[in-house]
Amino acid sequence: MQILLVASAFNSLTQRVHAELRDRGHKVAVELALPERPLADAVRRHRPQLIVAPMLKTAIPEEVWAAHTCLVVHPGPLGDRGPSSLDWALTEGAEHWGVTVLQAGAEMDAGDVWASVPCRVPPVAKSDLYRGEVADAALTAVLLAVERFAGGTHVPTAQDEAGLVGAPVRVRPYLDQSVRRIDWAADPTESVVRKLRAADSQPGVLDVLLGSEWYLHGGHPESDLRGRPGELLATRAGAICRATADGAVWIPELRPRRLPGRPPTFKLPAVRALGDRLPPLPELAPPPLPDARERTWTDIRYREDGGVGFLSFSFPGGAMSTEQCRRLLAAYREACARPTSVLVLGGQRDFFGNGIHLGVIEAAADPAAESWANINAIDDLVEAVLTTTDRIVVAAVAGNAAAGAVMLALAADEVWCRSGVVLNPHYRLMGLYGSEYWTYTLPRRVGPAVAERLMREALPVSAAGALRLGLADRVIDCGPGDFAQQAGTLAARLAALPATASRIAAKKAEADRREATTPLAAFRAQELARMRRTFDDPDAPYHALRRAFVHKRRPSCTPPHLTSPPVA
Repeated sequence: MQILLVASAFNSLTQRVHAELRDRGHKVAVELALPERPLADAVRRHRPQLIVAPMLKTAIPEEVWAAHTCLVVHPGPLGDRGPSSLDWALTEGAEHWGVTVLQAGAEMDAGDVWASVPCRVPPVAKSDLYRGEVADAALTAVLLAVERFAGGTHVPTAQDEAGLVGAPVRVRPYLDQSVRRIDWAADPTESVVRKLRAADSQPGVLDVLLGSEWYLHGGHPESDLRGRPGELLATRAGAICRATADGAVWIPELRPRRLPGRPPTFKLPAVRALGDRLPPLPELAPPPLPDARERTWTDIRYREDGGVGFLSFSFPGGAMSTEQCRRLLAAYREACARPTSVLVLGGQRDFFGNGIHLGVIEAAADPAAESWANINAIDDLVEAVLTTTDRIVVAAVAGNAAAGAVMLALAADEVWCRSGVVLNPHYRLMGLYGSEYWTYTLPRRVGPAVAERLMREALPVSAAGALRLGLADRVIDCGPGDFAQQAGTLAARLAALPATASRIAAKKAEADRREATTPLAAFRAQELARMRRTFDDPDAPYHALRRAFVHKRRPSCTPPHLTSPPVA
């Protein structure tokens, strides 16, 4: 079927719907809903059989929905209406939620219901929930709605003023900062964390800190530190710890409030954002390996279970700065000094990673120099994984991965993906050739022709698609909260296999043969030479594309690679 996806942005959910519908044989094109580009014109050009809107912040015009069936994904259960559905769910402490696929009509969220799927609400941030449980429910609902539409006999359920039976209408307004405000003198840690999670990653919680207004992004409870409510207590890994009425919270990122007439601001690691404003504070070391306690926050953790080591990391937005890459490399080397036969590398849930940190690069005094430092730091990390010959390394990809983080995963001996993962193994949309040894690992995995196609098309790949192509070795079909446990069970089995010892012995021999014929250093040198030319050229598209990405500038048109279904 010819399906047109209409979206305000080609975000994670739109990418997943795009990839999964393509997996099922549909021809899928994308049009971004842009003020300067009449949607009706785009629809006439595409002539779709069905329109699906996975993430749309504006109404579909009547001339479109009157002529075509338009299915809109609403991240709320039956009867829920309004623009801040997930924000309200987390603010009010909902334990169960849902996703509803509605037919577009004259009134927002009031159209006929084509599908509705429930989901759990674990104690995580909104963006994590959206990419996890909500995305799983949304994909299930979209596929069901598309199947029902294709069947031609299904009659969607109409809503009236009372909603549906058992699901009364609840229209809630945009959740503004008056509701999100933190009272540091009175709010306990649980309340502060809930407000921070409900605002992650947008819009953040507006607050006053050190005499200036900031949006706070991310929030993690701290069980041991105490202080005067509102007081800054410590730093760790770029985050700040701030006292609450009964404890403290870690805040990883800050964004200054935009001043009138000034360009949009963007998130940065909190310590980096505050700069010289930050008073002297103790920098707390993370819990020692392998005794990473869960009662305090750290972005890198290590634990062991028998012969298996688990090195997990969770960086905001999946971005990996120079400093983060260096700390992860140090932890990796420490993990490799442990007496294990299998090392699992990956997060517990949400992003595996998205490559170099464009925000930190944009904020640097010399973005070209920081770009160069960052790409070398992530290359060092990938090289360490590629040259590990004394154990089996498994990349456990619990959440989405893009660019250099995909190549980090491919450096491992095995890649295990959760079924809901979306991979973007390409660089060109940021104007980059790419590094992280991709010219070695990607063709080795999928062959030169497929590697070239993935780089050229620059389209998302589902977990099932990754398995089919050879980007992944295993897909674990489970929810976000179950992935770590299931991956751990499989890793324990791998460590116990008699064949694992012989695999480890063979790794060393293979590495020696490889270095004798095509040394890894040659791949790195060739890639970095291309990257260096781009970084050092102030007119290279990379610099303008980076600024547009970091400042969230709306594109002037839908990128051409999205407007036409790719040729199989």
